[in-house]
Amino acid sequence: MSFNEGMQIDTSNTSTSGGGGFGGRGLAIGGGMGGLVIVVVAMFLGVDPSSILGQQNQAPQSSQGSSAYDLSKCKTGADANKYLECRIVATGNSVDGVWSQLLKGYTPPKIRLFRGQVQTACGPADTSVGPFYCPGDKTAYFDTSFFQTLVDQFGSSGGPLAQEYVVAHEYGHHVQDLLGDIGKAQRGPKGAEGNSVRTELQADCYAGIWAHYASTVKQKSTGVPFLQPLSDKDIADALSAAASVGDDHIQKQASGRVNPESWTHGSSAERQKWFTTGYQTGDPKQCDTFNAQDLG
Repeated sequence: MSFNEGMQIDTSNTSTSGGGGFGGRGLAIGGGMGGLVIVVVAMFLGVDPSSILGQQNQAPQSSQGSSAYDLSKCKTGADANKYLECRIVATGNSVDGVWSQLLKGYTPPKIRLFRGQVQTACGPADTSVGPFYCPGDKTAYFDTSFFQTLVDQFGSSGGPLAQEYVVAHEYGHHVQDLLGDIGKAQRGPKGAEGNSVRTELQADCYAGIWAHYASTVKQKSTGVPFLQPLSDKDIADALSAAASVGDDHIQKQASGRVNPESWTHGSSAERQKWFTTGYQTGDPKQCDTFNAQDLG
């Protein structure tokens, strides 16, 4: 999926950082509440948020380097089609445009592009957790190196919509946050039918909702649709990305076995199903994974 070259990229909600270490600021978020806010829902690779909490006791490292990204080159849709970091920001602009029309009172999240390590209101994190959303600072975090990992290690398509799907998924967690649903991930049963999986599948469905409207919603400032119409290849790219981060696929690659009891994000088939549900219907009400009897 390509951006219309006439759309203007708004970077005002985006910040960047280089490979600095973990500072002390914000590490005590939640204090005795045990890492609560680590409801850093959405460790896209299926990383358990509790694993990040363990890093909070690490000795701080000195910050080094300057910003790893130059957003001054991100001005138009043409730049989004050329540069990955611009595509991430432009996708965020597009998702904001869609949800602003679908959800009354919608407020955009922030985007943070980082390399290596980053400090968040949910605690410190590094590249290994993949893209994630932190409710504590209402920010979606991305290290662009993840997208190559998605291709090289997990077998995803490297197409633009595969990347845009990842961004829309994290924004889906922001929508859940605004609706008061994101905390459900930490409550109730665990495993293949648990609330963590249902939370992630709903975010996949919300990503599909975005894809449904992405080429028709127009940017207010320019009157130009954010993206060009989806092709069959675009959808195949998104479904490829969804399949590559299914819990069963990741487990098979890691150990050759599948253990549904430890699932946090859902199977490849489930992730594809719920993205498709959102894409085909364009109706957020169809994304009620929490009351679904059959997730697959």
